[in-house]
Amino acid sequence: MAIKPSQYETLLSTCTNHRGALELLKRYRPYLEAVPSMRRPQDSILTLPLPNIRVRAAAHLNPQEAAIAPGAVLTLPCDLALLMCDPEWKIKTGVEIFVFIHRPLEDFSDLLRRWRHTQILLDRGYEWLLPHKYQHLLSDGSDSTHPLFVLFPETPDRILKGLVGAGLPAVVYPFQGSDHDEIDTPDGQGVVDIPDLEDMDANISEDGAMG
Repeated sequence: MAIKPSQYETLLSTCTNHRGALELLKRYRPYLEAVPSMRRPQDSILTLPLPNIRVRAAAHLNPQEAAIAPGAVLTLPCDLALLMCDPEWKIKTGVEIFVFIHRPLEDFSDLLRRWRHTQILLDRGYEWLLPHKYQHLLSDGSDSTHPLFVLFPETPDRILKGLVGAGLPAVVYPFQGSDHDEIDTPDGQGVVDIPDLEDMDANISEDGAMG
């Protein structure tokens, strides 16, 4: 069964809200632990759907195409950027998570290529084009960039298999079963499910800390 455009649009709009973004991060412990305050997610997670950046240096995504000029503004190939912010100091912590939602008619190589192109653009140095309400934040990009792939039940098995083989984190939406169930994946990798936030201590252990 093919993915419907409405599935993609609904998930994108859901994760644009800080509650939806937090629910997404709950499915991958290392990223959840990067949230500065789980009690104040509205001040801890800045969501940027279809985000724009300004590159500092020229970049080539395709040898057959012209280079992207220094200072050019462009939309990243990801669907959503999640920037972690300290709710007390009102500053970015430096952790940036780039969400890639499986799009209709997109195959494994297309999905992976979006992350590879994002890596190339970020490597050239960049700054964010932030909404007006966040203009007080330092807009410089970070070296701590992490991808998260979101698939659907209709996503072909080869895509999850490819992401697992590439060592890239992926979750399946909608989240089904109890909060303690794990979705079966090759070698037990790729898809992670964790308990509800209210069942977790505010000071999470470092077992799954980001490297």
